[in-house]
Amino acid sequence: MIAQKKNIKVLIIGLTWPQPEATGAGIRMVQLISLLKSLGFSITFCSAAAIPESNGYPEIPGVVFEPVKLNHESFDRFLLSLRPDMVIFDRFLTEEYFGWRVATTLPNTLCVLDTEDLHSLRHAREFALQEDRSFEPALWRNMDITKRELASIFRSDLALIISRFEMEWLETHVPAIEPHLFYLPFLYKKTDFLPEARMKNFSDREDFIFIGNGRHSPNTDAILYLKREVWPEIRKQLPHAGVCIYGAHLSREITGLTDAKENFFVKGWVPEVSEVLNSARVSLLPLRFGAGLKGKLFEAIRCGTPSAMTSIAAEGTSFARMSDFIKDDPAELASIAVSLYRDEGLWVEWQKRGASILKRDFLREDFKKSFSSKLDFLFHHLEKHRDENLIGSILLHHTMASTRYLSKWIELKEAVAKKKRD
Repeated sequence: MIAQKKNIKVLIIGLTWPQPEATGAGIRMVQLISLLKSLGFSITFCSAAAIPESNGYPEIPGVVFEPVKLNHESFDRFLLSLRPDMVIFDRFLTEEYFGWRVATTLPNTLCVLDTEDLHSLRHAREFALQEDRSFEPALWRNMDITKRELASIFRSDLALIISRFEMEWLETHVPAIEPHLFYLPFLYKKTDFLPEARMKNFSDREDFIFIGNGRHSPNTDAILYLKREVWPEIRKQLPHAGVCIYGAHLSREITGLTDAKENFFVKGWVPEVSEVLNSARVSLLPLRFGAGLKGKLFEAIRCGTPSAMTSIAAEGTSFARMSDFIKDDPAELASIAVSLYRDEGLWVEWQKRGASILKRDFLREDFKKSFSSKLDFLFHHLEKHRDENLIGSILLHHTMASTRYLSKWIELKEAVAKKKRD
């Protein structure tokens, strides 16, 4: 068993550095690291992304952080010096960048892909919205990004899927993919909940709130949609209420939406999301496209703040089946928001439902054993597992013959340019 094997070394290759205070992806990564630490693993986190200027490396006790370079042989030496037992790729782009190097340098290392969400599903939905057409599986299947993401899943020994909806979507629309998938959603410990003593009640809260990182296109679209379609409907019924928009990396287009006459305020980044959520009466989630689980919904639940949301925002949770709280029409969504704002009984009912869903479906301890068992099986049967993955081996072969040489060409080109500069 894993628990009996000492000093298992895990290398996580991040697309970005974890920023749980700024992104849902950051929350996910910190939760995954916490789970791996609870299994006794030794963890190194590396990334080729620029180190955030504001706060440098994240501070996660017991985790070693290392910068690495794209398209550079120094990464191969880094792998050989560390010799991890398992490599986790943070999103499929990272697997594309580094997967072939891991397979070449350490062919017996277990390779796991953390999808975060299905990027291809999100992009297909965004395309459908922009083109004013209905979203169909055929649209998703025929996109280049879908083929790339599925190829990454098949090349990996295991793919972590954050949403049950996406598990079912892949199993329905992609033949032979089921053995490669493992459902691992957002994971919360009981201590993650805001204590009831600190949780403000209905009468002590006011106004609406939206939280979302500005570099995530579903958030930008949702803010614009909120300003143009949803907020005017809310204002008709609650002219004295306001809404505050919080999030890192908001564009000038978004920050310019502030309008005091309409009680619409773009505040920007806030270090402690729980503080502003705990003061707001209702969270607004007017997402029109997206994928995965929505960190903003889970943070609101954790703080006891009800949300008025679309079906996309609720996807992957039990809320998706509760039509009384989920509306996609802007006027109907506004009506739900107003009802939650005015009706304390309804507000308390939502709060209780949210807490129940989080504690029933997303507690870390409920997933720890099954995840450990799955990794244990793969560690002990990796050769057989790969022998049965013909599609993955074919894709890896062609990746080694194409991506590898493209990377080598880029590496050589940069070396020549450097020599000229010197």
